[in-house]
Amino acid sequence: MKKSSPAPALLGGPKAVQSDPKDIFSWPIITREDEEAVLDVLRRGAMSGLDITFEFEKEFAKWQGRRYALAHSTGTAALEAAMYACGVRRGDEIICPSVTYWASCLQVYNLGGTVVFAEVNPQTLCIDPADIEKRISPRTKAIMAVHYLGHPADMDPIMAIARKHKVKVIEDVSHAQGGLYKGRKVGTFGDVAAMSLMSGKSLAIGEAGILLTDEREMFERAVAWGHYERFADPDAVESAELKPLAGIPLGGHKYRIHQLSSAVGRVQLKYYDQRCREILKAMNHFWDLLEGVPGIRAHRTDPKDPGMTMGGWYAAHGLYVPEELGGLSVTRFAQAVSAEGCPCGPGVNKPLHLHPLFNNADIYGDHRPTRNAFSDRDLRQPEGSLPVSEKIMSRTYSVPWFKKFYPNIIEEYADAFRKVASNHAALKQDDPGDPPTLGGWHFFAHR
Repeated sequence: MKKSSPAPALLGGPKAVQSDPKDIFSWPIITREDEEAVLDVLRRGAMSGLDITFEFEKEFAKWQGRRYALAHSTGTAALEAAMYACGVRRGDEIICPSVTYWASCLQVYNLGGTVVFAEVNPQTLCIDPADIEKRISPRTKAIMAVHYLGHPADMDPIMAIARKHKVKVIEDVSHAQGGLYKGRKVGTFGDVAAMSLMSGKSLAIGEAGILLTDEREMFERAVAWGHYERFADPDAVESAELKPLAGIPLGGHKYRIHQLSSAVGRVQLKYYDQRCREILKAMNHFWDLLEGVPGIRAHRTDPKDPGMTMGGWYAAHGLYVPEELGGLSVTRFAQAVSAEGCPCGPGVNKPLHLHPLFNNADIYGDHRPTRNAFSDRDLRQPEGSLPVSEKIMSRTYSVPWFKKFYPNIIEEYADAFRKVASNHAALKQDDPGDPPTLGGWHFFAHR
């Protein structure tokens, strides 16, 4: 590997990244096969049909290892349907990590329910099982286990807590399609799973989402909530509760996926595992190159354990240890890495429990914060209530998301991080400090 310049680019040195990255970041990979699948739907005028969608759902359920799959217009819609399928209703609560994208929980308001936020583990960035049990109340209906930034949540203790307290588990797999936890795909542990499949995700098929479960009753509730055309025939409904209501969506929603996405999904799914293997090889090579560099830690599973994987490694990030770099802020660190020709940003999603929408907003005119509108107590969690989550912004940063294994190019990007770490003392001047925990609510991880 080439040696780094002693001067960081931010202070006048040459950039670490000099090579053309080629197609190392190109995603999704669209081929003639994808195009022909879409053109077939267009030519038949079947964009709002269901024939291709039914095939996609069957193939996805088989790939995921679950009995039922229900394609949705978005991951947000699929997650809302999962909450409804779990029985979340007016006054009920779900437990969700504070550090996640808003669509992991915000839809609970549409059901008259509310959210209680839990801490995240500072190493995995997923919900901390040790913090879940203290959040459970008689009104808790479900735990939202988010496999955040591709890392599998610790499902064994989460499931044990849920079974002990007789609450449901929803897995949000929007960042981790195909990832493994102890040899099993994430999305196969909870009572129900849902995920985004929008462009930009690791399994990217367009604007789409999907729900998965093994329970017929939960599947039928999700169908009834937003898929009127599939809920039209009472004879096809097994649930005695739902059968008399057939014909009109219970939520008044139309959450059907359009078949252009279903067509792309069938093709993408065929090649997804193969393409993910190259992503894992590339990303692990990047982190192996940075092993032992002060201040820098990988956000990943053990690369020597094939039973624990990062799936498509969506929205790759690293962990930051400022104490090893003289207290250099992650903001300045990210500025310096970006100057080397490697885009890098400080932080992850800001903790949701501090956003005004979860504290002061009266969305539906209830004359009280929607967070508490149907609760028997004040559920708001002020600054200082989740200290780990509130600190995460200053201890994380984005890294390149490599889709191809081009070792020489990956080494240049790794060298950008190594170069900044080795020059941390010189970078202290003009350090703007840590990113704010409040304000500037930009969310990178769409559903």
